[in-house]
Amino acid sequence: MAEAARAETPIVPAPSRGPVGRQVRVPKTAELVAGHLRRQIVRGELKPDDALPPESGLMEQFGISRPTLREAFRVLESESLITVRRGAHGGARVSAPDSDVAARFAGLILEYRGATLGDVYRAAALIEPPCARQVATKHTADDIKRLRDAVAAEKAALDSPLALVDAQDAFHALLVELTGNQTLILLCGMLRNIIDRANASYTAAATDAETQKAQALKGHRAHVRLVGLIESGKADEAEKLWQRHISSADDVVNALGPKTVLELID
Repeated sequence: MAEAARAETPIVPAPSRGPVGRQVRVPKTAELVAGHLRRQIVRGELKPDDALPPESGLMEQFGISRPTLREAFRVLESESLITVRRGAHGGARVSAPDSDVAARFAGLILEYRGATLGDVYRAAALIEPPCARQVATKHTADDIKRLRDAVAAEKAALDSPLALVDAQDAFHALLVELTGNQTLILLCGMLRNIIDRANASYTAAATDAETQKAQALKGHRAHVRLVGLIESGKADEAEKLWQRHISSADDVVNALGPKTVLELID
C-alpha cells in the first residue's frame, strides 16, 4: 500500500459511476490495512494474545503513516479483535473473536428498531425447542454430564436469585451449544444476551420474593426434567417441554407490559 507524500492516496481507482449510475465508495487506506489484519486474525495466522509487530514495522510493511495505522487499530479495537496498550511499553495484541460482541451489536439494532422483550422471547421460542429435539436425538455421555452439572449449579444457587438467573441462563446457552451449530450458537447468543439482562432486571426489581422464588424453582424443575428427556432420547417430549417453558417466560414478560430492549438498558 502506498501513500503519495503521506497524502493518504487511495490504492484503488478513484470512484466512478457504474452502468446504473451508482457511486462506488473507495475504501480508506486504514480500512484496507484493518481488513488485511482482520483476515490474518480470523484465519488463525495471528493467534489470540499474539503481539502485533511494532508500529514502525507495520508502517514500513504497508507503506503508511502513523495516523493511518492508528486509525486501522481503532477499527480493529471497535471489533474487539485487538487490544491496544498505550505508552512506552504498549502495543497491540490480538484478541479472539467473541460472539458476545456480535450479540451486543445486534442488540443495538433491535433497540433502534424498538423491539420488545416479548418479541425476543418469541424468537427464542422458535429457535431453542428444535435444539432440545436435536440434542435428545443425538448426544454423548459427556453432553449429559455437562447438562447435569449445569442443573446442579442451578440447585446450588436456589437461595441466591441473581446467581440463579446466571446459572439458568447458562443452561439455555449450553443446550444450544451442544447442537454444535455455530450459526445457531451465535444467533441464540444474541438473544440470550438480551434475555439475560431482562431476567436479571426482573429479578432485581421483584417485590414479591416468594412469587419470584416459586417461578425460579419452576424453571429449575423444567430444566431437570428436560435433561431426563434428552438422556432418554425422547425428542418430541423434549421439544414440547422447552416450547412451553420459554412461552411461560414470555407470559411473565408480557404481564409486565410491552417493555422495549432500549428501555431495558436505560
